[in-house]
Amino acid sequence: MKIFLPFWALILALVIYNTLPMPAGHFLELVSLGFLMWSVIEYLGHRFLFHLELKSAFGQHLIFIIHGNHHDLPSDPLRNMLPLNVTVPIAAALWFGAVSLFHQNGKAIFLGFLLGYVGYDFIHYACHQFPMKKWPFFRRLHRHHMLHHYAKPDRNFAVTAIFWDRICGTKSEKRRQS
Repeated sequence: MKIFLPFWALILALVIYNTLPMPAGHFLELVSLGFLMWSVIEYLGHRFLFHLELKSAFGQHLIFIIHGNHHDLPSDPLRNMLPLNVTVPIAAALWFGAVSLFHQNGKAIFLGFLLGYVGYDFIHYACHQFPMKKWPFFRRLHRHHMLHHYAKPDRNFAVTAIFWDRICGTKSEKRRQS
């Protein structure tokens, strides 16, 4: 966490600096689009990739390394965030892809996507490391995610955009396995 916060703060500042100038309304629309795109990727990735049940030993091992180890020890702070040696190359590829396809607009879309990812990473970390009882919104996110870990691993896949679980029929309020 000591490295993640300053690193992503610097990257976000550089992306914002590189994206501007752009009309404020257009900028906010594109950043919002990128943020929405992140929320879809967060939900779909967690539901269909991180919980993929593969038959081969190699496939099972790969999924375990990517996400299963986090379910084995959810309170381990070293397993709550993807390491920078994984996320930075992915972020760089997404940046170049967005800029190649959409030029200046791609920078703002990427910024929204990155803001979504960084917000997700810190909220996910906080869900596992802090009680999050003081603010109702964060308490709700915490409860939603803890149900995924401790009661319903086949439900509540979203961490930050929990409305996707409601829309996709994977939201659970129940505390116990049925």
